[in-house]
Amino acid sequence: MAELKEASQKSNKGLIIFQMLLAFVLFMFSIDLLTMSMVKLNNNLAEELFQATNNPFVGLFVGLLITALVQSSSMVTSMIVAVVASGNLTLMQAVPMVMGANIGTTLTSTLVAFSYIMKKGEFKRALTAGVVHDIFNILTVMILFPLEIYLGFLSRSAAFITNTFFDANTEFVGEYTYNVLFTRPLTSWLVDFLNSPIMGLILSIILVFFSIKFLSDTVFRTFISTNFEKVSRQMFKFPYVSFLYGLFFTAAVQSSTVTTSLIVPAVANRKVSLSKVFPFIIGANLGTTITAVIASLYKTEAAISIAIVHILFNFFGALVFLPFPGLRNIPVKLATFLGDQSVKRKFVGFAYILLTFFIIPFILIYLNKDEGKASHDQNSSLPPQTEISSEAGQ
Repeated sequence: MAELKEASQKSNKGLIIFQMLLAFVLFMFSIDLLTMSMVKLNNNLAEELFQATNNPFVGLFVGLLITALVQSSSMVTSMIVAVVASGNLTLMQAVPMVMGANIGTTLTSTLVAFSYIMKKGEFKRALTAGVVHDIFNILTVMILFPLEIYLGFLSRSAAFITNTFFDANTEFVGEYTYNVLFTRPLTSWLVDFLNSPIMGLILSIILVFFSIKFLSDTVFRTFISTNFEKVSRQMFKFPYVSFLYGLFFTAAVQSSTVTTSLIVPAVANRKVSLSKVFPFIIGANLGTTITAVIASLYKTEAAISIAIVHILFNFFGALVFLPFPGLRNIPVKLATFLGDQSVKRKFVGFAYILLTFFIIPFILIYLNKDEGKASHDQNSSLPPQTEISSEAGQ
């Protein structure tokens, strides 16, 4: 019996490894398809899609709104990497979108909290756990967004790191080319078979979403085991240990949405306090950047840079809040206040979600679309070398 049990465990472990490899290959294929589809899109259509992002505020809220709708910052940042690689989006345009995607992805954990709305005490604790991730990312954006607008802090830092440590194509020459992976023959065949960049774009987005979910579920089943349950008792004992757990677990699962949503029930049921959970959430925020890194492995210099921007944004957010208990308590206290108000007046929680993730972004995008178009027309009149140097952050 013991031998049969051991053989069964080895078989299950082998199946999980196979599923993880399959999910990874599918993810790489979907990113390849997404990039090729973007390249084959008509240039005028691409300009119409992305010209609004010339206004950094609009870019911020475009990233927020899209991520809130599709509920996967991994997918949105992968799409941004692919669009930058295709040459339809500059690095400086993409940075605010990455910031917005970091805020938009936190909606899921907040919605999970509303499953406790009929239980007053649990709802308050669940909502504080759900919104603390939102507040952390919003505060990080408030710190880094002005630095990016006025100093190009993230884009220039990312360009410097890319130029120093990576050997990548700087720009497109003729047709889009990059280091070909084993998925390229299948990608080329499918693009030719579909004979429609729009169809390829839609299919690739679906495949990106499916592959991330597939990978998340597979790794999640590995981690949620008896051994992991034993380890989790010590997970939140020390802030830096909790941070590392959040980082590595989310990097493995490929989704901060999954890990932070799992924390909500734990806080709601008093298994762990919000202050002890917060370092785990900071780690999860940094761990989710692994998806953009994977997506950028075979792309151009600008695409690698935007993946580095994603890492730097979350890294500096962790660097500001994690080492200092006083600063670390600010998001916790703000989340607790919002939880208190939402318990007293149920509409406060709903109003927060609608205003933060949908109404305000939509209104600002709509009101600034003409300004974005004017900015685009002005930029299009610049010499080509000016745009390239801006993209490289030189």
